[in-house]
Amino acid sequence: MEQHRTRPPSRGATRRDPPPPLPALPSVPPLPPQAAGREERGRRQQPPRPAAPRSGPAGPAGAAGPAPVRPPVGPAGRRVPNPRLTGLGAGLFSSALMFVLGCLDQLLFGSSLTAYSVLFLPVCLLTALWVRGGDLLSAPVVVPIAFTVGLLPVADGGHGFGARLMGLVTALATQVGWLYGGTLMAALTILARGLRRAAARRHAVRARQPR
Repeated sequence: MEQHRTRPPSRGATRRDPPPPLPALPSVPPLPPQAAGREERGRRQQPPRPAAPRSGPAGPAGAAGPAPVRPPVGPAGRRVPNPRLTGLGAGLFSSALMFVLGCLDQLLFGSSLTAYSVLFLPVCLLTALWVRGGDLLSAPVVVPIAFTVGLLPVADGGHGFGARLMGLVTALATQVGWLYGGTLMAALTILARGLRRAAARRHAVRARQPR
């Protein structure tokens, strides 16, 4: 009798059972429309956080350096007053100041024309320094007028108008040297200021021009 030979099954042909399925994750229910809208508005309204300032010397990459130190606000840190007067303001300032000085000269020095003329020089200098740049030419014009106004309480004369006028003309004639000297001082001061302004303007124009 013939015997049928049976072949053992190969290893590769063995049937493997499929792996068990993974357990399903619990699903998160979606937010309602109102809650989602509030969350989005909260994100938009939240301001960005400011960056922390860097301290230390500036590096080659352009890092921010230390903050500039401000000068102390005290008696040592105060600046010299530097007002700017218009042409009319310079005339009023010098005339009022010379009139006050004339009254003080009459009370303290007995109407001394020499003391009055000496006090006229610093008034001319202040007027030329404090007039603004656009009205520099007004300084040599207003200081002679201020000198004449200040002579009213100083000039000798009688009680009548004609006597007062003659005393004023006499005082102007005798003190004409001081008058010219103060006017020349004001003119030289505004000339120096004008040259300085012109040099600063030329320097600014050169700085704007591309190299």
